[in-house]
Amino acid sequence: MKKEFFNTLEKILYNQNLNQKINDFYNFYDDFKSKKIIFDHSNISVLKECNYEKVKFIHPTRIRRPKFTKNIKSLAQIIHSIAHIEFSAINLALDSAYRFKNLPLNFYQDWLEVADEEIKHFQFLNQALEQLGYKYGDFFVHDNLDLALKLTKDSLASRMGVVHRGLEAKGLDANPFVLKKIQTSDNEIKSFLEEILHIILKDEITHVSKGDFWWKFSKDKKENFLSLCKEFKTFSLAGKQLNFEARIQAGFDPLELQEIDKFYNN
Repeated sequence: MKKEFFNTLEKILYNQNLNQKINDFYNFYDDFKSKKIIFDHSNISVLKECNYEKVKFIHPTRIRRPKFTKNIKSLAQIIHSIAHIEFSAINLALDSAYRFKNLPLNFYQDWLEVADEEIKHFQFLNQALEQLGYKYGDFFVHDNLDLALKLTKDSLASRMGVVHRGLEAKGLDANPFVLKKIQTSDNEIKSFLEEILHIILKDEITHVSKGDFWWKFSKDKKENFLSLCKEFKTFSLAGKQLNFEARIQAGFDPLELQEIDKFYNN
């Protein structure tokens, strides 16, 4: 008997057991790729908390981000913050595939593929944490990405623009700076972390390009990205220094990037 896409995905999305969530996703994704899934687009989406039960939340302004990686704890904190972003990105990709109906099959294929890669990123980072004697959930995190999920739940264009073309592209901006910070460490795990960050950058360019495609697919023709930045002032959709090269690879226009940079950084 074939599984129904949205009902099955809802159970995975809201599963609070991390290992079970990942295992169930892999089984579901295998069935999807083997065309053992049926779609019922009349399925009504719900909105519940989808955070891993062991994570402790505090306000973003209360989170201390180490500037250096001289000791194991500081290095672990940096890795943990990236791991939380990747875990949140799993839920965001799954939610996009679950929440929006009556779209081309390629849409669902894209976001399941993104979720699959985000899981791999998360597992790499969790492996690094364990090598340092820590695990995911050992440090406080913020819920900005969950807030973005909730605020864009009713609009495909907003979800694609704010989350997958905006906040994920901000990760492209941050990647080189995190890499430099990691390179100041003398821990034996450094080379493994450098490899992880290179993998994440490469994959995230493709994720942002998917967000770029589906944002352009769903948005009003008159809408531009700067108008989205102004509408969603709750979030900054660009870093302090744009990664022009990576953003252009992901679908941004050079003139558009100059406008975004001016809007946020001047």
